[in-house]
This record gives sequence, C-alpha cells and structure tokens, in this order.
Amino acid sequence: MKKEFSKEHRQYLAKKKRNLALIWVCRIGILLLLLGLWEMAASLGWADPFLTSSPSRIAVTIASLYADGSLFYHIGVTLLETIIGFVIAVAVGCAVALLLWWSETVKRVLEPYIVVLNALPKIALGPLIIIWFGTGSTAIVFMTVLVGVIVATLHMLTAFMATDENKILLLRSMGASKFQILRKLVIPSSLPAFISMLKVNVGMAWIGSIMGEYIVSRAGLGYLIVYGGQVFKLDLVMSATCILCVLAAGMYALVVLLEKLIVKDAES
Repeated sequence: MKKEFSKEHRQYLAKKKRNLALIWVCRIGILLLLLGLWEMAASLGWADPFLTSSPSRIAVTIASLYADGSLFYHIGVTLLETIIGFVIAVAVGCAVALLLWWSETVKRVLEPYIVVLNALPKIALGPLIIIWFGTGSTAIVFMTVLVGVIVATLHMLTAFMATDENKILLLRSMGASKFQILRKLVIPSSLPAFISMLKVNVGMAWIGSIMGEYIVSRAGLGYLIVYGGQVFKLDLVMSATCILCVLAAGMYALVVLLEKLIVKDAES
C-alpha cells in the first residue's frame, strides 16, 4: 500500500535529499581539489615528487601492480587478515564483556588486567608473536585481534553497565531472570554502542593488520609499504597507503549500512 505524505512532509524529504546531495558534492569536490593541488605541486616543482609522489605517479604504480598480477594478491592477503582479525576481536570482546557484566566478581577480578592490556603497546609483543606463531598470516591475525579485542570489550562492557537500572529493577520485580533481562533489555539497549564499537574497531583492525605486516610479512599492503620504504620506492609506499584508505573507507561504509538496516528494523 502506497504511503501518502502531506505537502510539508514532502517538502521536508526533498530538503533532506538536497542537503545530502550537497554534502556529497562538497566531499567529492574537496577530494578533487586536494588531488589537483597535490598534482600541481609535484608538476610545478613546489614539492619533490620523489619524496611526496603524486596522483598520476600513484595511478601508474597501481597500474603496474595490476599488470604484473600482484595488485589483487596483496590486497586479498591484507583484506583477509583484517576481516578475520576484526570478526574474532568483535566476537571475543562481546563475549568477555557479557561475562564481566554477568558476574560482578569476575569483573572486579579481571578489570585491572584488561586496563593494563589496553595500555600495553602491542608492538612490544612483536618478537613474542613471531616466536609463538611464526612468520605467516596467523601472527598477523593475532596482532589484529590483540589490538581490537580490548577496545571491543571495554566499549561493550560500558554499554552493558549503562543500562537503565530502573528498568532492570522493574523487570526483576516482574520475576524476570538475569538471562531474560539480558535478552530483552541489556542487548537491545546496547545496539547503538555496538555499532559505535564496530566503527572504532574497523580502524583498529586495519592498524593491527598493517602493524603485523610491518613486523612479519611476505605479502600484503603492509609488506609493500615496508619494501617500498627500504628500496626508496616512495610511489609504491603512497600507492599502498591510498589503497588502504579506500579499503578502510569501504569497510566503514559496510558498518554504516549495517547501522541503517538495524535502525530500519527497529523502527518497523
């Protein structure tokens, strides 16, 4: 059945569409302006293109990687490691947060250790990770999980603990069990925080995977960055960095899409 909107509502929706279109035009315009200024600075000698590269040189480098068949191989290696680490970090973080919310005793015992692990520079564990997991993708995935799991745990624990106490008391007075309170109140009220945690952990996952590839890798975008820096192929470094930006933006966009689907489902 087709919905009928009032004239004012149609005007409001049209204004929202115009604002959204304006936002996208501004975003694309700023990006094109920055790329144009970058290219101009390199072409006119305002900046040394050997040190700063340029959009045209980056395009040529990416085309050469595509031509020799290594572009999608390196992208696939890093993307797979990042996604696996991201999923494991989110799943383990949420499970640990649920455990800490469920038992106050466990929370009080483990909380200091979680705080210390969160403050620990993960890169310091690099030599140990190599010894434990070798020089393959497993070590990189573990680094990705290590970077993201504490963030996921702290975000979700804070969200669980912020649940309205009055609503919890109301459900308890009606005879609800702790599991029912968790399923009916705590988890639904924590969905916005869950989406926020996913957005944060997208960045953490890329940081973890690239950090792992810096330490130990034989393929991937982090490997290209390290190799390019070692042999002074800065066009390769900038190309891999730009590809990382595109991939991270795409992963973030998927989380935003998930957020819209959840909000739409909750409203319906």
